[in-house]
Amino acid sequence: MPEGASALPVNASQAEASRVKYLKDYQPPAYLIETTDLQFDLRSDKTRVESRLQIVKNPDSTEQHNQLELNGDKLKLLAISIDDKVLDTKRYSQHQHGLIIHDVPLHFELSITTEIDPENNLTLEGLYLSDGMYCTQCEAEGFRRITFYLDRPDVMSVFTTRIIANQQQYPVLLSNGNRVDSGVLDDGRHWVQWSDPFKKPAYLFALVAGDLQAVEDTFTTASDRDVALQIFVESKDLDKCDHAMQSLKNAMRWDEQVYGREYDLDLYMIVAVDFFNMGAMENKGLNIFNTSCVLANPLTQTDAAFQRVEAVVAHEYFHNWSGNRVTCRDWFQLSLKEGFTVFRDACFSADMNSPTVKRVEDVSLLRSAQFAEDAGPMAHPIRPESYIEISNFYTLTIYEKGAEVIRMMHQLLGAEAFRAGSDLYFERHDGQAVTCEDFIVAMEDASGQDLAQFRNWYSQAGTPRLAVSESWDASTGSYTLNLRQTCPATPGQAHKQPMVIPLRLALLGENGLVSLHCSAIKQQSIASAVNNECVLSVTQPEQSWCFTGLDNKPVPSLLRGFSAPVKLSFDYQLADLLRLIALDNDGFVRWDASQRVAIQLIEAHVSGDRAMADAAQSIKGFAQVLGAQLAAGFDGSGVGQWNHNYDAALVAELLRLPDYQYVLEQFDSVDIAAIQNAKETLAFELATEMGEQLLNTYQCLNQQLQLDGKYSPDANSMALRSLKNTCLAYLLKIDRNDAIELAWQQFEQANNMTDQASALTALVNCRYAAAAEYARQGLARFYQQWSHESLVVNQWLGMQAASENPAALERVNALMTHAAYDNTNPNKVRALIGGFCMRNIPQFHAEDGGGYRLLADEVIRLNALNPQLASRLLAPLTQWQRFQLPQRDLMQQALRRVANTADLSPDVFEVVTKSLADS
Repeated sequence: MPEGASALPVNASQAEASRVKYLKDYQPPAYLIETTDLQFDLRSDKTRVESRLQIVKNPDSTEQHNQLELNGDKLKLLAISIDDKVLDTKRYSQHQHGLIIHDVPLHFELSITTEIDPENNLTLEGLYLSDGMYCTQCEAEGFRRITFYLDRPDVMSVFTTRIIANQQQYPVLLSNGNRVDSGVLDDGRHWVQWSDPFKKPAYLFALVAGDLQAVEDTFTTASDRDVALQIFVESKDLDKCDHAMQSLKNAMRWDEQVYGREYDLDLYMIVAVDFFNMGAMENKGLNIFNTSCVLANPLTQTDAAFQRVEAVVAHEYFHNWSGNRVTCRDWFQLSLKEGFTVFRDACFSADMNSPTVKRVEDVSLLRSAQFAEDAGPMAHPIRPESYIEISNFYTLTIYEKGAEVIRMMHQLLGAEAFRAGSDLYFERHDGQAVTCEDFIVAMEDASGQDLAQFRNWYSQAGTPRLAVSESWDASTGSYTLNLRQTCPATPGQAHKQPMVIPLRLALLGENGLVSLHCSAIKQQSIASAVNNECVLSVTQPEQSWCFTGLDNKPVPSLLRGFSAPVKLSFDYQLADLLRLIALDNDGFVRWDASQRVAIQLIEAHVSGDRAMADAAQSIKGFAQVLGAQLAAGFDGSGVGQWNHNYDAALVAELLRLPDYQYVLEQFDSVDIAAIQNAKETLAFELATEMGEQLLNTYQCLNQQLQLDGKYSPDANSMALRSLKNTCLAYLLKIDRNDAIELAWQQFEQANNMTDQASALTALVNCRYAAAAEYARQGLARFYQQWSHESLVVNQWLGMQAASENPAALERVNALMTHAAYDNTNPNKVRALIGGFCMRNIPQFHAEDGGGYRLLADEVIRLNALNPQLASRLLAPLTQWQRFQLPQRDLMQQALRRVANTADLSPDVFEVVTKSLADS
């Protein structure tokens, strides 16, 4: 059965199933829009939009008719004319999703006036109000909520926009491009006109009107042009923009140096809004950001928030070329711009911070969440074959897996050839709407390499599995690795072709890496070899490589740097993994080995007491190796001083146990209670074994940071705080009054949000009675201190929803009625409901099914208000088939209740339809 066409829920509209769109059905538009002139008259009751479109027949279209069909949603049509002649009502017809105009000429001007209601637009698509400020979100199909238009990415037009509004209420009026004119009207209203000289599709249109203040700066490009930079925020947030501004300037310089891409307008603007479905939007010249992705102040935002701001600012800026100047032909090609740009922003963040930890963070997200997506009912290739609602495909597969595919291409071609390919891609397709195939062809033409088989990554869903086995011949010193690749069936794709998998590897001896001498079996090739590591090009279902000249059997260091997004299996013994943690020079492999040890110990606990008897000594060995990592950081730099050449952030990652999402991925049948017990027991035993060393490390790092003085968001300081707070969290896993007192002291004395929130989170999660009163007082004081800061209140909501202490569902229900909670604000819904359902895995999956009922209730409520948000919240329920009873049946019941809701939106319809397809 084709993806998107599975069995329907009981009350689902059959019309929704008929709206499935298929990549194979793509046809170029019958008409093009050369220029778009817009006028917005913003008034308190309704907004009037006037558009004048210069339309021409598309010479590339095979359509023979002279009928123009425009997209339109929730629009009131007031006037329509062609070449200034009012159309007779017989010439056009309006339907639920648009407007059809008959007998149109080959070239004409179409004028349309529509009326819209931004104030009551709670979908946050099109033009809407965010805390009294007008703003837009047009990607993917929001522009059709503004005016009738060819709302598809392959229709690119030159936009001019005039905005009229009350000058006192809305002194700032912004749109794409450069400000070209302005004036004041007699009635106290004013207007501003904007012109964007670069063609763009409607999804990149933006408008903002509000009472805003700007932080301003300039950037001098490589060609010595001065670009004005502005970040618009509410006046209360002016002190939170410096980090975003510096991040923007760093990204602009980086893109010039690494990709040769220079900014092309005279002005670059960012606006922060609080009500936003996404993180940010790359509208040409006017980026609209969720406040959580642009505001950063040490007192109100954590280190993680600082890093997110840096990454998202860079991401949206990089879109100026990889998304705006060259955009996607259709929404099936979404990863063309998103995967490429995520790869670019990841490389930028790695250059700005710890590259190893950045890689670990990206892989952790991919393995815990994207792999689950690949194994679930919504699995799709990075270039999907079909969809009902495109908003459902802004997924980790499109973004994160898409970036991994680009990373593999970069690895296979080499940095120099990849840069030549990107240059060719931008030069060849500037001003065009193109496909993933166009990108691949540019890489082939620039490098001379054939990427025919590599294209399977674009068309096949699912996470490939790479099984590796070994054989050792002591008499000849020969070590052979046998590799077998498979990919499980996914919806609509039962059988998969072999992928191209670049496998970076090294061999670890007793004292470190050994030299490689390799002969390929069955004439299989090595893609590249540098120093003591090589990249094997795995292209067949089964392949083998033999390494010779070895004195002793090595431990293989596999998938170094996570060279491919695959599930790798190898029968590592505990001693092998501990050696990798201690001696390998690849940070990812060391972290992965630590995760594998933790998984082995959790599985041993779940499997029963006999296995746990063997695991006890293993825990001691694990704790000793981790302790050695802590000790190594203090060597050679003075008593109590951490050596900044030793990555504290990586050591913190080595200490942290795998998150629940990743642990669940390791089990074919999930017993959530057993897994919870195993994970908590392991954390307790490690904390017990390492208690004094954790305490000493915490105290030394805390003292060092205090001596350093003022908070700094630099990479070294962030790394020290990360390790310090990881030690504190461990200490509160055991019953230590001194640790509880330290946490409370840190909470009271913190001069930054990272330390304050970390201490409070540790207290809130502590299971011991001595911490309960501290946690209660801390939450009350935290809210009292920060109730005026919306983003901090979101942290307060989230830490309570995700608390490991019992009765989380009761806390969430109580907080839903709290004055601080607004169930129409996506940030607050994600903090509270998302914090419970996606971060508090054990309590969300409680046996009584209360968590499932809560989520179903919220999805049904949001279905009528904000379908995008509703469908994204459904993700935890889509994994119902992997759970044991009673969770399995209760999750399925919750999905069916959502499915039976009247007037189900296409967004939610698609998710529940696919989730229940095999029930």
